[in-house]
Amino acid sequence: MAYQNLGSELHDWKIKIRELALKNGLDFFEVVFEVLSSKEMSEVAALGGFPTRYPHWRFGMDFEKLDKQHSYGMGKIYEMVINTDPCYAYLLGSNGMLEQKLVMAHVYGHSDFFKNNYTFSKTNRKMLDQMANHAQRIRRYQEQHGVEVVEEFIDACLSLENLIDQRYPGGKLPGQDKKEEEAAVEKTKVHRFETKGYMDKFVNPKEYIDKQKLQIEEDKNVELLRKFPRQPVRDVLLFLTENAPLETWQQDVINIIRQEAYYFAPQGQTKIMNEGWASFWHSKMLTEEILNDSEIVDFACLHAGTLETAPGGLNPYKLGISLFRDIEYRWDNGQFGAEWEACKDPEAKANWKRETNLGRAKIFEVRKLYNDVSFVDTFLTEDFCRRHKMFNFAMNDRSGQQEIESRDFKSVKERLLSQLTNFGMPVIEVEDANYENRGELHLVHRHYGQDIKGDRAQETLAKLHQIWKRPVLLSTKREGKDETIRFEGEEQKAI
Repeated sequence: MAYQNLGSELHDWKIKIRELALKNGLDFFEVVFEVLSSKEMSEVAALGGFPTRYPHWRFGMDFEKLDKQHSYGMGKIYEMVINTDPCYAYLLGSNGMLEQKLVMAHVYGHSDFFKNNYTFSKTNRKMLDQMANHAQRIRRYQEQHGVEVVEEFIDACLSLENLIDQRYPGGKLPGQDKKEEEAAVEKTKVHRFETKGYMDKFVNPKEYIDKQKLQIEEDKNVELLRKFPRQPVRDVLLFLTENAPLETWQQDVINIIRQEAYYFAPQGQTKIMNEGWASFWHSKMLTEEILNDSEIVDFACLHAGTLETAPGGLNPYKLGISLFRDIEYRWDNGQFGAEWEACKDPEAKANWKRETNLGRAKIFEVRKLYNDVSFVDTFLTEDFCRRHKMFNFAMNDRSGQQEIESRDFKSVKERLLSQLTNFGMPVIEVEDANYENRGELHLVHRHYGQDIKGDRAQETLAKLHQIWKRPVLLSTKREGKDETIRFEGEEQKAI
């Protein structure tokens, strides 16, 4: 692709907006802007923002969908920005100058968030180069084993890319490997009492040493009969890489999919915060410093379109910016702490103003330390819910229409948190890789209120079976009843 460089006017505005972002306290990676045509933007978006990504038919399918949406006026990608250092951002060449200014201000908000939010602190900032390396390896495997063979295996891996441990980068607690190694080594050591050399045969007699060696061998045999893995493993991709009967190139492909899944995971974990933060700053900078009088109405239309929320839907831009504004207002006016929480007088709370002016510092602290789940759990208040008319929808079986199910704050908050936890996807863990001593893979669905859809369970088990090459089982709940589904290679069976 041959991207366009910024024109002189766009370049001037980039410098102005960058200086304004610094003035407002944003701390970001340097941003490299590229101007793309609509087709180029659709192509980059289909590749997740990485033009260097490995080839696969799924990316081509996504490109066709995005390109047609743009051609028929059903959707438009204004910008894309990726978490790298420097931070690369793509501008749509057909945008007007007002749109470009909004997008550039929005991008600086994203770059600040990427650099400072804790969730992104473990990510690879040189992922553009890493993606190119992945693509080179995939192409080499395609040359060696055939395009169809490699793509079929990638299909299976991509179907499982969400089966990682969202809690820990890499899926393991810090120091976990080292502790396990030390414990394993300690079990194989023969204990000897300290003594001088000439006394050793008396203090540590041969019978004593031989007895210990025999016990170690017995312990090893018992260990082999125990359930494997010892503890449930949530990072299913890592487990498959280390334990499935795979060729070397297949292990590498799973590792590539897993690395990219962990790279993209923080974006899913902070969608509300990230978009809310960027929208907060593009709105502030444009309305206070950038726009002239003739641009105010057009900006209002663009901004309102970004924040528009369909009935029963969730717009991360709208919820995010509204929560950041609410936090800033509350901390500017002292509406926090023990005294505020203890106050039960609605009128007193409505007129509460302490002029503490801590709002700006607080939102920067929140931007650094929270993800979407903790953000919503901590700062979504009952008063906020009421003012923003948040409620739960459900299908009315009689009318066949979506209707308001509940306005109860606790119910609304729980529903929202359940949608955000693990991206709203089911939590699946490897329970036993030698189920009933038959080499079968037994997985468990940790049920947090969401049933697994039968067709999706079947597709997932089929892909797992393709990699594990032995029967695969999944224990779950459906409509409150325990159920185990078994896949033997042709179809799933409930047992």
